[in-house]
Amino acid sequence: MAVIDHLVVSAATLEDGAAFVEANLGVAPGGGGEHPLMATHNRLLGAGEAYLEVISAAPHLTPPCRPRWFGLDGFTGPARLTNWVLAVPDLTAALRHAPPGTGVPQDLTRGDLAWRFSLSENGELPFDGIFPALIEWQGVAHPVQRLGDTGIELVRLELRHPDAPALTAALAPFLADARVTVQPGAPGMMAWFETPLGLRSL
Repeated sequence: MAVIDHLVVSAATLEDGAAFVEANLGVAPGGGGEHPLMATHNRLLGAGEAYLEVISAAPHLTPPCRPRWFGLDGFTGPARLTNWVLAVPDLTAALRHAPPGTGVPQDLTRGDLAWRFSLSENGELPFDGIFPALIEWQGVAHPVQRLGDTGIELVRLELRHPDAPALTAALAPFLADARVTVQPGAPGMMAWFETPLGLRSL
């Protein structure tokens, strides 16, 4: 089965995204890096066995020849939680069970980190972006190992979609995690965390 790897906070700028996370969780995201293929950059924050990724388009990088991931080309408004990512043991096999539009495997690296990621053709993910992206880490290096104990722990992820039964069925082959709930409603998500300030949400 898959496990929750990380949650994605999209922002117009990294500064906006980091400020949003710090205001809500009480801890600022730290160092991240760049993704030249997508012309994006990020900052990271540990959240127990998962982590938070604040991501935005990187104006100093050459624009990509394809849509940026997580729908960032069309992102507007304030920083907010927009996506989540599941880690799978075999990305090629997992994609056979994923909804159309989840993407195709793409090999990526940054420093000693190496991973395969499901890149969709249009930069969007199924179910109005509420279905997760899929990642397969290569080797033993993983961001959580270097993020340290922040006192933040993901305790619940609430997904909303007008077709909640179909989304639930699409997730069934991948996930058996009591922290994840699916409810009918306008597309969106909210994550709850235990933090040094108590229970907080994004």
